[in-house]
Amino acid sequence: MGCAALLWGWLLLGCSWGSAPPGVSAAALLTATYVLDDASGPGRQFDGIGAVSGGGATSRLLVNYQEPYRSQILDYLFKPSFGASLHMLKVEIGGDGQSTDGTEPSHMHYENDENYFRGYEWWLMKEAKKRNPKIKLIGLPWTFPAWIGKGENWPYDYPDVTAYYIVSWILGAKQYHDLDIDYIGIWNERAFSSKYIKLQAWNANRIRSPDIFFFLCLSVTSNFKCVSVC
Repeated sequence: MGCAALLWGWLLLGCSWGSAPPGVSAAALLTATYVLDDASGPGRQFDGIGAVSGGGATSRLLVNYQEPYRSQILDYLFKPSFGASLHMLKVEIGGDGQSTDGTEPSHMHYENDENYFRGYEWWLMKEAKKRNPKIKLIGLPWTFPAWIGKGENWPYDYPDVTAYYIVSWILGAKQYHDLDIDYIGIWNERAFSSKYIKLQAWNANRIRSPDIFFFLCLSVTSNFKCVSVC
């Protein structure tokens, strides 16, 4: 059951094992040595290995698995030094729109509507944190509710509205689920707006957060300041 649970968990979160380079056997990969050399200076820090629960209900069925199978899959995904031992989990910020394989509900169907218990991403993040308190949590919108663009399919025409929507999700994660969101993406595989990013940088500073790079990095419990925008 162990290997099967790991395989199913990996597939449910949209991951793949990949294949070996041409002419390289699996045995050679298992015995290969990867040398880290900083002789020419330090390189980028290795941030870890992560998985995505997003793109439209890619892990929708996991929450309905019977026990003990569901817990076994979760253990193989998130438990340190056990199975995949994931360091990061990125989840979709549901936007009430079809985002590839399905639709995930938004925490705000309209402007005056807030519900931070819709969907299953909250549950998945809590299960991940339960097994690995140090895991990094990332939120990324694939779609936005229609009211964000005031009827237009473009969230950047009113960046203050979009920023309010995303910050509400971050604060709701903390208030209702005690989840600290470490990173926020701008918009999956779509164009970005520098005006929107700078506005979010200001918001990040207001709620005491670290640097803004290609992702908006956030931690509502950290006392850091925003120092840069890309």
